[in-house]
Amino acid sequence: MELKRVVVTGMGTVNPIGHSVDEFFRNLDAGVSGAGPITRFDASLFKTRFACEVKDFEPMEFGIDLKTSRKQDRFSRFALAAAIQAVEDSGLDMENEDKTRMGVVVGSGIGGLESLNGEIMGYCESGKNPRYSPLLIPKMIINIASGWIAIRFGCSGPNYATASACASSIHAISDSFNLIRLGKADVMITGGSEAPISEPGVSGFNSSQALSTRNDDPAGACRPFDAGRDGFVMGEGAGIFVLEEMEHALKRGARIYAEVAGSGMTCDAYHITAPEPGGDGAVRVMKLALEDAGMTPSDIDYINAHGTSTPLGDVSELKAVQAVFGNAAYDLNISSTKSMHGHLLGGSGAIESLACIHAIRDSIIPPTINFHEEDSGIDNKLNLTLNVAQKREVRAAMKNSFGFGGHNACIIYKKF
Repeated sequence: MELKRVVVTGMGTVNPIGHSVDEFFRNLDAGVSGAGPITRFDASLFKTRFACEVKDFEPMEFGIDLKTSRKQDRFSRFALAAAIQAVEDSGLDMENEDKTRMGVVVGSGIGGLESLNGEIMGYCESGKNPRYSPLLIPKMIINIASGWIAIRFGCSGPNYATASACASSIHAISDSFNLIRLGKADVMITGGSEAPISEPGVSGFNSSQALSTRNDDPAGACRPFDAGRDGFVMGEGAGIFVLEEMEHALKRGARIYAEVAGSGMTCDAYHITAPEPGGDGAVRVMKLALEDAGMTPSDIDYINAHGTSTPLGDVSELKAVQAVFGNAAYDLNISSTKSMHGHLLGGSGAIESLACIHAIRDSIIPPTINFHEEDSGIDNKLNLTLNVAQKREVRAAMKNSFGFGGHNACIIYKKF
């Protein structure tokens, strides 16, 4: 069977450094940090009291009416707002499309955590009166973001969620890519969304010692590849794409941002939170993505790293990159945009895929900010795009995402 080609024709986002794709790209290039003190709840007693929050988010500004918004958790609002942007950006004529050939897959690691926490707190504070909201389950389930998007646009093709921690949205985009190239759909709305900045989200990651505790310097706390890194900075938001079968897009004269070239998926099968020390799963997932794309390491110009700013993860990933790319690793630009927008958990891969397409479309590599001191465990000859964006033609970009549980996902975008 000859596989169909898949292209990106629409993009949308709501995240800590941008309520639109253009704003997000401008702030990436400028090295803007979205980190600041937590305002979603009183974090004064927490080890970590800062995060990358989405500020001044008003669903109605994106066309989400108040009645709908009240039925949604924050993660669904983000997803729907980004999807509305992406569909509008794509120029699809939704009145005349075959909706049975349009699907939605949106990933999230946690889903409606804020809604669940609110209901449990209400239960405890009310003297344990079991009067939970009838909307609790529809607010918290991870698949509901895909459901809301399908309802909004009438998409009756494949529809589900992916949940693989921080790899969730790359799994969602990869599944959508495969559904189109296998002929199961013509158009897929896909990406990821997360809204974990709540008491259990922050305290849970604090307990696992995964978060930075640099409370005196929130904007400088996320330091991928830096010797002083002490954990990730939690973020929230969504990134959504419209993927199309190439001939479908060309027939309607669509603007094409990039082509999805290939993807890979593996598992460390090692530990619930730590990466496999030898990096075997990360090595294999990048090799599988290259094989699927029919590419060699020398074809890749940019890697948007998982790069969470954790002591173990950053070193492990870069060693895996060097194992896969060999000497070609020194010709790459690598960066971690989490240094700016924070770690959106299941939504990270989607907004970092936006950064990959920005690099391809606009010939600019977004930087890794907050770098101060070299780590002796990291090869200083690698170009980690430190502190300042770099101009460069990008033929193809690779995006890595690695999640708790050992989930590894990798996707490659290329110039069309």
